[in-house]
Amino acid sequence: MYSTKPKIGISIGDVNGIGLEVILKTLAIKEVRSRFIPILYGSSKVVSYHKNIVAVEDFSFQTLRTAEHPNPDRINVVNCWQDNINITLGKPTDVGGKYAIISLEQAGKDLKAGLIDALVTAPVSKEALQMANFPFPGHTEYLTQLMDKKESLMLMVHDNLRIGMATNHLPISEVSEKIRKELILDKLRIFNETLKVDFGIERPAIAVLSLNPHASDGGLIGDEEELYIRPAVVEAKKKGMIALGPFSADGFFGSGQYSKFDGILAMYHDQGLIPFKTLAFGKGINFTAGLSGVRTSPDHGTGFDIAGKNVADHSSFLHALFLAIDLVLNRKEYADMHANALVKREKPEELNEDASSKSLEDESKE
Repeated sequence: MYSTKPKIGISIGDVNGIGLEVILKTLAIKEVRSRFIPILYGSSKVVSYHKNIVAVEDFSFQTLRTAEHPNPDRINVVNCWQDNINITLGKPTDVGGKYAIISLEQAGKDLKAGLIDALVTAPVSKEALQMANFPFPGHTEYLTQLMDKKESLMLMVHDNLRIGMATNHLPISEVSEKIRKELILDKLRIFNETLKVDFGIERPAIAVLSLNPHASDGGLIGDEEELYIRPAVVEAKKKGMIALGPFSADGFFGSGQYSKFDGILAMYHDQGLIPFKTLAFGKGINFTAGLSGVRTSPDHGTGFDIAGKNVADHSSFLHALFLAIDLVLNRKEYADMHANALVKREKPEELNEDASSKSLEDESKE
């Protein structure tokens, strides 16, 4: 177990959406915040503004300049800016995008530096991010580059349902050209590793979906399955992974086959997200696998249509927070377990050396 409570950073997302509403509702639950040290990245002024709308009880916080010395028994707010900003609830604006970026950048840097153990990101508006000239499609791509990784895996999680995406936020017209054997192998490697380390599954089984209808029907409907997907599955097996497929996505989910696997690799965003949200909407979590730090987020968006009405459901954010805590502890336990295993492997050699030395000493005495 952790010797101290894990430090969980929270980026506040778009100030015009429901991000701070679901954050405040979650952190107002004393039993929840007692499990970790919450560190919000934003501004005390913006937090106070939303606090007045939500009218949560038992919610007080202290402000910090940096996350280096948070109070373990309080809600901590890192002031990432001092500006007075215009909050336009329910609308994507360049202001909303600008300050969502500032919050994310500071939280991401602290995650990389190890000042926080995990990051939970509140929803952002991709439209607002583009208005603010953010050069990434979303959180996943930004954090992957920040952490100096070539690839990561967007993984949707709910209980034992885990669906990863081979490609993330791409137009459908660009998906086919991205599907290559090397990409799928990279995603399977990350998937296999995260199922072992983060979810404690010793021999995970991963299903790989096809790109084309009916898994291309033997090449009649496209050739990506035969050229790239199937060879990647074969290669993954040679590397010791339990990977099966490609499966036609409609029959795979319609028949309930998805419940027989520890993980499912979809080829593109909606192929994975539509069945996932059908099965787990409001309870799902987005986890970025393959990074050195843990990052999770709720499975919903900014909720502009209900922003400021105090009706947002905080369940998905709560689940994202709990998963972040669990993953931090799981990684620590995995590291400790392997360190102990290494020590055990080394001890017999040390004992043999000691025994040999003692035998030589005895012989010399004779």
